[in-house]
Amino acid sequence: MELPVINAAASVTAPRGCVSKGCGASGDALAHLPEAVRERVRDHPCYSEEAHHHFARMHVAVAPACNIQCNYCNRKFDCANESRPGVVSELLSPQQAAHKALTVAAAIPQMSVLGVAGPGDPLANPERTFATFRLVAEKAPDLKLCLSTNGLTLPQHVDEIARHNIGHVTITINCIDAEIGARIYPWIVWNRRRVHGVEAAAILIEQQLKGLEMLVARGILVKVNSVMIPGINDEHLREVSRAVKAKGAFLHNIMPLISDASHGTYFGLSGQRGPTAAELKALQDECGEGMAMMRHCRQCRADAVGMLGEDRGAEFALDKIGATVIDHEAAMARRRDTHAGIVARLESERIMTNENDIPADTRPVLMAIASAGQGLVNQHFGHAREFLVYEATPAGARLVGHRKTDLYCTGADACGEEVLGLDDAESKLERTIRVLHDCEAVLCARIGYEPWSKLEAAGIAPNGEHAMERIEDAVMSVYREMLQAGKLDEAPPERRAANSSSA
Repeated sequence: MELPVINAAASVTAPRGCVSKGCGASGDALAHLPEAVRERVRDHPCYSEEAHHHFARMHVAVAPACNIQCNYCNRKFDCANESRPGVVSELLSPQQAAHKALTVAAAIPQMSVLGVAGPGDPLANPERTFATFRLVAEKAPDLKLCLSTNGLTLPQHVDEIARHNIGHVTITINCIDAEIGARIYPWIVWNRRRVHGVEAAAILIEQQLKGLEMLVARGILVKVNSVMIPGINDEHLREVSRAVKAKGAFLHNIMPLISDASHGTYFGLSGQRGPTAAELKALQDECGEGMAMMRHCRQCRADAVGMLGEDRGAEFALDKIGATVIDHEAAMARRRDTHAGIVARLESERIMTNENDIPADTRPVLMAIASAGQGLVNQHFGHAREFLVYEATPAGARLVGHRKTDLYCTGADACGEEVLGLDDAESKLERTIRVLHDCEAVLCARIGYEPWSKLEAAGIAPNGEHAMERIEDAVMSVYREMLQAGKLDEAPPERRAANSSSA
């Protein structure tokens, strides 16, 4: 199948207003794009915010080598306890990766995408990367193929990317100024020699932008990832966003720097901080005025399996799947039926709503959502390892990010049994409250008395009245309730830990 030639960014404008339930989600944020583009991302969980609630993806770790060094990266192999790019538990051969991918696709019918994202760079390992895609496509041609690259050798591989029908490519572009780049990339390997500093950054930037234009000319959808590094490229990313939009990228994902000394990265060991949640949102909002923003990124492992926000990789380790025999035709039929059912359900929910039932000058409100997936408020507060953060505005509800937290409760009941040691549980709860310091409400399926009272004391309203409702509907219902109660007449109250660096 030959991909259509589409300049996805040709008519990019900021989304205005809301015409359906779930307004503000990526499916609506991309409404200005051609129908052919929307069709290609509607079941891609990394490219569509709406899809990430319902469809699964898988990354296969077949690309160990990398041709650049980033100050925020430290690749770790055989690591099961960290969740960030560059980390894997098993390195796979193309044959192993194909077997694992086909096994997962048969077991998880919501799977729609197979990607290669590391742990090094897929295009620094082209033979392994393309062999994997070829083997999978032979047995499961319905799966979308996707790769993520630093872009250094991208121009020389565009023809092969197109030949393998890889329709989605993510390029990490952190700067378009070589002076800034020299502070992010110590060196690259170019023409079989190591190049350092400004010269290295200039070569990398040139190749990234050239490759981006070449992909767009072939009708391949391009998402750009950028790592926000305070004091280095945070102000500059506005310029980056404008530049990649002009060259045809249709989606920009500005991610927070993961900076922890325990990861062993240069930035982590040197004390470089990551952005606060407020800093990240402010930059995304500003860049989003002219470019569609991805806000649901989880900065996944290079061997991630399942829905975004979960990792089922351990279930499909090589020693567990062994010589599994797969009926590929039956698996594809099951995926087809599952995907069709999801799409039909989503379409049935797209009903018109009144844009003007909330005064246009009503201030926005941030709310935290405990969700186990499917786009629903369906998780116990104490069972949440992350909270989705939505912003309610008169135009509708939109996802603005997510906050990782510690598991507060380990019991199966209402946090009343099998709870962690009291001191430990209290410290975890306090940390969760700090992470959610700028949210005015927490929506969850259930919540115990102790966290309820502590949230209220911190000025965060707990709410368990919208269990199993669609997140956007629940957020807007609570927003209207706050308006009717007069809680939106004044500025939001002071928040504890307002200077939290949680991202």
